[in-house]
Amino acid sequence: WVGLCQYSAKSSMVAEVSEDALLQLKNVSVGFGGLKALSNVCVSVRAGEVVAVIGPNGAGKTSLFNAITGFVPIQSGEILLKGKRIDGLPAHEIAAHGVRRTFQNGGLAPTLTVLENVLCGLHRQIPAHPLSIALGLPAARRAERAALEKARELLDRLGIRHLEDELAANLSGGQQRMVEILRSIAAEAPLLLLDEPAVGLAPPVRAELGKIIRDLARARGIGILLIEHAIELVMQISDRIAVLNYGEKIAEGSPEEIRSNQLVLEAYLGHG
Repeated sequence: WVGLCQYSAKSSMVAEVSEDALLQLKNVSVGFGGLKALSNVCVSVRAGEVVAVIGPNGAGKTSLFNAITGFVPIQSGEILLKGKRIDGLPAHEIAAHGVRRTFQNGGLAPTLTVLENVLCGLHRQIPAHPLSIALGLPAARRAERAALEKARELLDRLGIRHLEDELAANLSGGQQRMVEILRSIAAEAPLLLLDEPAVGLAPPVRAELGKIIRDLARARGIGILLIEHAIELVMQISDRIAVLNYGEKIAEGSPEEIRSNQLVLEAYLGHG
């Protein structure tokens, strides 16, 4: 985080809220007993935009993701997806509305191969009827071939095609993270939440991941919200950055605005 001191610009604490926002958090608060995990947090993400959420450990970043995806209830505020409230819905319904998330500790099926895990993200895109799949009809075989081709194309993109037959349980932590991200990408949901996607990745792979994230947003119009501690990656790929500290948003703006924000420097470094 020391790299934050190397830049200069102004920063804004004003929430950027847009009528065309894909995702909007309006004054969201989350608490556990007497502890406030989030307090009146406002964040928005538009289609085709990459928004990063950064902050020290314990700042409330994971609680933010858990609130969006329905894993924890909010105490107050609103969470809207395409203008409709999703707070209060169970997690599976929020996912069905088009919200996909990766987890810090991974979420792969350990007994499936790498290729099979990526194919899990493609199952909704296979047009064939389940009965035709079970009977092995021509339309089902064509759909299966198309899904395999797309899954292998994604594996090729990140240079891990050689692992397609490897069980997920046998992968390194970094390899598992890449496969989980690819599975989420394959689902082509309108909103993608990435929880520390660069953890355990070598610099060249991290750089390629950054290109893929930008491509997903710009070329495919996917809204991306990410938590990430690799500040150089955050600065390279983000359109906007929201900074949390002790459950409150202390700053929001472009990378250029965040880099010299005094409150951000104090939150990370303990001094001005």
